Amino acid sequence: MVASVPKLTTKWPAASLLAILFVWQLVLAGCSREPESQVLSVSGATMGTTYTVKWVSSEPDSVAHIGPRLEQSLLAVNQAMSTYIEDSELSRFNQAGAGFGTEVSAGLFEVLQLAQSISESTQGAFDVTVGPLVNLWGFGPDGRVTHAPEQAQIDAARQRVGYQRLQLEAQTLRVTKEVDLYVDLSAIAKGYGVDELARVMEHEGIESYLVEIGGELRARGLKPDGNGWRIAIESPVDTGREVQRVITLHETGVATSGDYRNYFQEGGVRFSHTLDPLTGRPIRHQLASVTVLSPTCAEADGLATALTVMGDERGYQYAVDNQIAAFFIIKSEAGFVERMTPQFEQYLSN
Repeated sequence: MVASVPKLTTKWPAASLLAILFVWQLVLAGCSREPESQVLSVSGATMGTTYTVKWVSSEPDSVAHIGPRLEQSLLAVNQAMSTYIEDSELSRFNQAGAGFGTEVSAGLFEVLQLAQSISESTQGAFDVTVGPLVNLWGFGPDGRVTHAPEQAQIDAARQRVGYQRLQLEAQTLRVTKEVDLYVDLSAIAKGYGVDELARVMEHEGIESYLVEIGGELRARGLKPDGNGWRIAIESPVDTGREVQRVITLHETGVATSGDYRNYFQEGGVRFSHTLDPLTGRPIRHQLASVTVLSPTCAEADGLATALTVMGDERGYQYAVDNQIAAFFIIKSEAGFVERMTPQFEQYLSN
């Protein structure tokens, strides 16, 4: 006779069963949860200043391959448009004499074409052929000066200035100078460099980013918290850095032009690096700085310079007539006075 074996039974208390199920839910959720988005960044030196690129991504490793591509993009812009690199594409063009024509790279042609368009629209307030005057006043690669040039020197330099003397052929990308022009892209190339960084980000599939070179910026998309990119507009003071206004950006380029950083003084007179191509002299009006918002940073850069040259009255009216988002800071006896176009107001942060 075989003894019967008692049947073993296991009873799970209800609370234990629920606890087990809850643990498994956490495990499964952990396996399916996507990596959280965060703001990544790279920075470095370029164009005599610094650059910073920030973007939203859930892939921290993206810094390793995006960083070098950004560097390559900036090197290409410098090699095409710098007047400080002797063998750059632009330097070789400037070294050639009157009547010289050549096919240029697509990027350089794009910038020259935009520059000519702004020059025509502003009746010469913006002019990239102002290079001889920039060098004469000591704001170019030839180095600083401590004395203002004589009128005869200014008149001689002006003979080599005039955007109308620079001919562009879109079909062949050919650029020709009728006289011994010296093209200086310092008022637009930095903005174009920002746009090139933005192109890299978009090519990489980045939908939210903030790119900046020396204070010129371009933003797209939202940060992980769902807000736009907040940017501070600097107050045009000589001592320290103060915030004048804060704006929120989503899909735009930003550039600021002012006379409060780059200048020299002689006999109690301050000579700004912003030159009026029509007079050959630094601006002398009360406009301290202009910030422009535009779809591309290159356009914002060029327009900011043009409005600065025009001054607070003519520049403001031009911005209103052309529906430009512009913010003016004007010097007065009582301090700084703000003036903005209706298109700019929508960007103000609360």
